[in-house]
Amino acid sequence: MAIRIITDSSSDISQELAAKWGITVLPLKIRFGDEEYLDGVTLTNREFYEKLVETDVVPKTSQIPPYEYQKAFEEAEAAGDDVICICISSGVSGTYQSACIAAQDHEEHVTVIDSRQFCISLYVIVERAVQLRTQGLPYREIIARLTEELKDAHVIAVFDTLEYLRLGGRIGSITSFAGNLLSIKPVLTIEDGVVKLLGKARGSRNRSNLLMENIQKLGGIDFDRPVALAYSGFSDEMLKKYVEDSRVLYEGYEDRLEYTTAGATIGTYAGPGAIAVAFFAKGK
Repeated sequence: MAIRIITDSSSDISQELAAKWGITVLPLKIRFGDEEYLDGVTLTNREFYEKLVETDVVPKTSQIPPYEYQKAFEEAEAAGDDVICICISSGVSGTYQSACIAAQDHEEHVTVIDSRQFCISLYVIVERAVQLRTQGLPYREIIARLTEELKDAHVIAVFDTLEYLRLGGRIGSITSFAGNLLSIKPVLTIEDGVVKLLGKARGSRNRSNLLMENIQKLGGIDFDRPVALAYSGFSDEMLKKYVEDSRVLYEGYEDRLEYTTAGATIGTYAGPGAIAVAFFAKGK
């Protein structure tokens, strides 16, 4: 009997990386007007950003329905596997509820976890589950450890523009206009399962300083657990600039850093030019 780890594409884990880790990533759906795509399957991240900047259509993402989880759980059960299903925060999506509905007939061998995170903070949580499985921990112990460690998982992100947040209905037009006019970059996190504003920065140096300050407030990065960095859009130059400006945080641990592209779930509201850091805090 094996342990099967299932998550969703809001984690920004590509299908290629999922195959390498030996996990399943179920795609959310992305709709541009009348066109619907499977996140990371029929629409790559690059294609998503091309559509985002080239059209006037505001994309929409939709939750994974229960029957898709039901199919995945039945396949695992038929193979004799136990399942750990780690979902996007219930505070921003009904996907967790879909998984819970599907798990009702498989309670003995399926555990559904509300990560209370998404984007690369879900990425590092899933990778942590893979680490624990690789270490040979039994099914129930992995669940207990992972559930306990959720409180240590954090993400700090900075958006280059407020425009996509405004278009997505997340902030008012006046706030968006003032932010763009003054070149103010919002610094955000996920707290209690939803997005929270931590502060505002002007210029790349101030942005990096604010990111670093908030990471240090949380107790610093535990490099014995996964650390991931992501950027949205077409270029990673801004992310490289952040890492250079914040090298005091990562010095000696550069080989522990993982890089990825933020996908549609966060890209819909961030637009191009956002950067994010996800990690487990050491604790105070």
